[in-house]
This record gives sequence, structure tokens and C-alpha cells, in this order.
Amino acid sequence: MKKYKWGIALFSSAFILSACAAGDEAADTGFGEASAGEDEQSDSEENSEEVVVDEDSIPVGLLHSLSGTMAISETSVRDAVMLAIDEINEDGGVLGKEIVPIVEDGASDEPVFSERASKLLQQDDVAAIFGTWTSASRQAVLPVVEEHNGLLFYPVQYEGMESSPNIFYNGAAPNQQIVPAVEWLFDNVGDSFFLLGSDYVFPRTANQIIQAQLDDLGGEVVREEYTPMGHTDYNTIISHIRDTEPDVIFNTLNGDSNVAFFNQLADAGITSDDVTVLSVSVAEEEIRGIGAEVLEGHYASWNYYQTTDTPENDTFVSNFKEAYGEDRVTGDPIEAAYFMVYLWAQAVEEAGTTETDAVREAASGITFDAPNGPVEIDGDNQHVYKTVRIGEVQGDGQFEEVWNSGEPVKPDPYLETYDWAEAIQ
Repeated sequence: MKKYKWGIALFSSAFILSACAAGDEAADTGFGEASAGEDEQSDSEENSEEVVVDEDSIPVGLLHSLSGTMAISETSVRDAVMLAIDEINEDGGVLGKEIVPIVEDGASDEPVFSERASKLLQQDDVAAIFGTWTSASRQAVLPVVEEHNGLLFYPVQYEGMESSPNIFYNGAAPNQQIVPAVEWLFDNVGDSFFLLGSDYVFPRTANQIIQAQLDDLGGEVVREEYTPMGHTDYNTIISHIRDTEPDVIFNTLNGDSNVAFFNQLADAGITSDDVTVLSVSVAEEEIRGIGAEVLEGHYASWNYYQTTDTPENDTFVSNFKEAYGEDRVTGDPIEAAYFMVYLWAQAVEEAGTTETDAVREAASGITFDAPNGPVEIDGDNQHVYKTVRIGEVQGDGQFEEVWNSGEPVKPDPYLETYDWAEAIQ
């Protein structure tokens, strides 16, 4: 590896924890400032320092929202990536070299994500980028990694209908979260669905999938509503929920809009005894910001919970809490962010290089005993085999698993195995 001198934002684990305290507070409370743009970019530039990354180091990019509406979710995902990097470095690194994290703030803003991804690839020459959360931010980074033949390791469930040679998708494809959740709800709760989501590509595509699936099952969508990211007034929508009396609210809201929605739903006297809400972007971290007493009895569909019973998860939860505090929680995107670093490291070791084309080829079929159970990279689409789980929120802020798929499910991002999904494709 050549020797470069860069002006970069280079942090050790300890420094990240102190320097990003404001972001951690946003994640803890759910009340982060929804600002983005020049201020965040200026702050990042001021915090940069001149360092030398030499032939004994491998730089990687960490690109998450540490400010803005998505900080409630993404700050802890950043922490999980750092934990994996620290563990791998303690075990000798990758190819005998230390992994050097370069942290950037996407600021809950798609243009900032695009600009920062370009910086990481062009100026910092990172071997891979670990990051983004929303599909809007992922799609803002997609053309950047494709143009520069970089790699993005993406940790979050999403709507599918995408497969890029420059992205490894480590969250659930729709057949590993949305589709089984709809089927479980239809069989166990009811057949009338109210669809509520943030107004961007993931919720809209997810709801197209749900509508097509319910048409096939004989169910009904009673109403479909979208609100902007960061939206906080749900009183009108709650009135529509009262009027339509659905069996299920299928919730694809993202970020701190969930704080407002669930608290206003509770303030209106509507509890889980009245209507079942199933969310696909509310995990343990979000429960901390919303309040377990508000969410108790509602459901979420994921591939991992902090309560998942595996030896690997016992170790992961213990290490995460030791690194960041006993009051911290893990969750599905946090766990995926953790294991995807290990998958990348294994692919690099197998390839004997960090070059993108070689890593991509080596990654096919790689397995890892993740906290959620065994995972495997599908070489056909660069998604991951994962076990599907549905959990009920308990009073302590954790999930009780009420159903799982029994084994890892092959990812099907385009829903090619479902006849009812042909119109979506």
C-alpha cells in the first residue's frame, strides 16, 4: 500500500465517544437537532487533523448521521462499527495491518451523504465505506461508489428492488422482514391495514409490496399516509386511524418522527389493546427514545433482538455494554453494522488485497457466526442469508420473540419467488 498524507477526521474509539457526545445525546433522547448542510460540513472540517496513513494501515470510512433527525438511530450503528474495528485490530488487524476509521457525518441530508462519500473515496482513498441508514441516503451514495468503484457496506433493512456490484446489503431484503411480517399479522391479528410511513423511497416501495401481498391474501388497505422526515404532528393521522379502525398499523416511519407518533397515539388513548402497530424501523435504541411504556404490546419485525439467544450474542451484548455503558442497548441495525465489518475483513483476507474487484469476488459464500445466528453472503446479489424474527415490545424495553423462520432465509431483493410481486418488479 502506498504512503499518503491526508487531512482527515481520524478518531480512536475513545475520542469518538467524547467528540460525538452531542450525537449520543440525540440518540439517547430522540430530540436531536434536525439541521444539515454547511454547518455540519464546516464542523467536520474544523475537527480534521493532518495524519499519515502508511503502508501498515488500511483506512475505512464510517458514514452515518451523527446529527439531524436520523441521529437517534445512526449514532449507535457507528458505535457498533467501531467496536468491530477495535476487536479486529486487537486480533492482528486485516492482512496484518491496522484498520484506521475515518468518521464522517451525513447529517441526515442526502447531498451531504453524497459529498462525504466522494471525499472518503477520492481524498481519503478508503478501502470500504460502512454506513448510511435510509434508502434515500444509500441511493445518494450509490452513484458515488459506482463511479469510483468503491464499496459500501449497508447495515439496514430496506425495500429491495436494488442490487449494485458496489454495495453489500447486510440488512433484511423485503422477503426477510416485510413479507413474513404481513403474513404473520394476517394470520394472527387481522386483515385490515393502515399504512403509515415517512415520505421517501423505502416506505413507498414497502407499501407497494404490502398492498400487492394483501391483495393476494384477501386483505385490505384502509388508508395510506406519508409524512416528511422529521415530522412531529400526527394528530390528523390519528383521527384517520380512529375513523378507519384498522386491525393493524404497519409503520414505516423513520427517525425521531416515531417519537412524536407513538407518544401522540398514546396521548389519544390508543394503546396496543386497541390496535396493533408493527414497525420495521423501531428497534431497542428507538424504544429508549420513545419510551417502553408507550410501545409495550406493539411489535417489530427484524432479524435480531438484544434478547436473541445465541452464545455469540451473549458475548456481543457484553462487549458492547463494556465499551459504551451498561445502559446502552443493541438492536438489529447495530448488530448488522457489527458483523458486516467482519464479513468485509474475511473477504479481504480471502482476496489478499483490499482492491474492490478482488474483494467482491472473494466475498461470495463467506459465512460468519453473527450474534443473530449464522449469516452468509449470497454471491448472486450481495445480500445476506438471515433468520427472520417477529418480537413484541416488553415493559423493560426489550423484545419477546413470538415467531421466527427457524433458519436463515435466502435473500430475494426483487421478490422473484412471489407471483403476486410481478407488478412491483
